[in-house]
Amino acid sequence: VTEAQEVGRDFSALHSAKSKTYIYKLHHSKIPDPFLRRYSWHYEYALQLAPMREALGYIVGEHDFKSFCQTGAQVESTVRTIYSVEVEEQGENDLVIRVCGNGFLYNMVRIIAGTLLDIGQGKRDPMDIFTILEAKDRSAAGPTAPAHGLTLVKYEFL
Repeated sequence: VTEAQEVGRDFSALHSAKSKTYIYKLHHSKIPDPFLRRYSWHYEYALQLAPMREALGYIVGEHDFKSFCQTGAQVESTVRTIYSVEVEEQGENDLVIRVCGNGFLYNMVRIIAGTLLDIGQGKRDPMDIFTILEAKDRSAAGPTAPAHGLTLVKYEFL
């Protein structure tokens, strides 16, 4: 904790957030690293970063992300705004997907990560993001990436 302050009674940590930032870490190698197994997804398949980065631009903005929400989640609205999303290489074998938005649906970042990996493998085209968003159907998006690669790294309040 780097700072604390008193807030009003109407404050809600869940509903007063201006933005949240998540990262999803992948360790890309033929052999898993046992020290990273709890904090990143070991992914041994070759990835093309250019198509993944192209797809990122189609995710940014206000969209109905119903296709990127776990089936059965009970929410009033599936419309969310993504402020930024990026894929960055860290070192020789690590890849980080960073997503910042005004809120996220259940498993949304993990589904985005799984869909981006499909695009990086060539299983999908970057333009498929438009079709996935329009479908408003969970089965249109890629797989849900494992939980152990996901970390909430920043929470900003109003």
